[in-house]
Amino acid sequence: MALTTDRRPAPTSAQAASEGPPTSWFARLKRDWGLLVFAVPGLLVFLIFHYVPLLGNVIAFKDYQPYLGIQQSPWVGLSNFSLIFSGDPEVLNALKNTLILTVLQVAFVFPAPIILALVLNSLLYEPIKRVVQSVLYMPHFLSWVIVVAIFQQILGNAGLLNTYLRQKGLEPIEIIGNPDAFRALITSQVIWKDTGWGTILFLAALSRVDQQQYEAAAVDGASPMRQLWHVTLPALRPLIILLGILRLGDSLSVGFEQILLQQGAGTEVTEVLDTYVYHHAFQQGEWGVSAAVGLVKGLIGLALVLGANKVAHLFGEDGVYRTR
Repeated sequence: MALTTDRRPAPTSAQAASEGPPTSWFARLKRDWGLLVFAVPGLLVFLIFHYVPLLGNVIAFKDYQPYLGIQQSPWVGLSNFSLIFSGDPEVLNALKNTLILTVLQVAFVFPAPIILALVLNSLLYEPIKRVVQSVLYMPHFLSWVIVVAIFQQILGNAGLLNTYLRQKGLEPIEIIGNPDAFRALITSQVIWKDTGWGTILFLAALSRVDQQQYEAAAVDGASPMRQLWHVTLPALRPLIILLGILRLGDSLSVGFEQILLQQGAGTEVTEVLDTYVYHHAFQQGEWGVSAAVGLVKGLIGLALVLGANKVAHLFGEDGVYRTR
């Protein structure tokens, strides 16, 4: 009887690691210790600047007075939260404006980088694509002070647009300081500033799509729109879901510095939760109430992230994280 020998090469350590995660925590730690060392600086930054300050939320349950300090300030329990849930007009107005701006940014700001990335990916001439990308990235590096100043110089009462209209004998258009145009102005500023920068992740994901899939789709008679729907968008779906979940966690933060610089339109439309916290804490000294509003806003964001992540799991996506 002839004997046969298995001449397949033994699996390498990388192949063995890819077959499945080690069962023991110590084995995983031993395998990934190098990556964990590189993660230590970033972890320290998060601990010092993001997690340690969470301890200051205790002032939401106190009548905090700076000259007394946190420990000596009297404990008031949930009384600071009563202003939020009792229907205070200022809180409700800030919440309404925040939700409106959130909906506008989800509807117009979030899809903008996806659409722009698809347009850039369709450019075949690589030098032109690189130049366009570089130009679109630049606004991201401008501070909101400069961005607001640019828009005021263009759209303000004495800006380029209204100066041109007056020279032509036309009525000027009131945009800066106009309550009716404030939300559209805020949304357009965010799109102009951050859309180009937001395309980076989507372009990276598009660069990993196998071109043979497009060729196979073309052979099967798929039009460019069908290729977009059946090849391109499925490749972007995990990233879109991930960024969408993270955006939900930050949904009640709609641009503190940007809005604070443009509150000339009146607090009826410009006051949001972040500016409410700033005004009541630093200008009126209501530290406990401001901390309570900030804490509730953070808890809502956390609940939205956990809920959206759970929904993503129900649809078979990994989301932000997946428990094994």
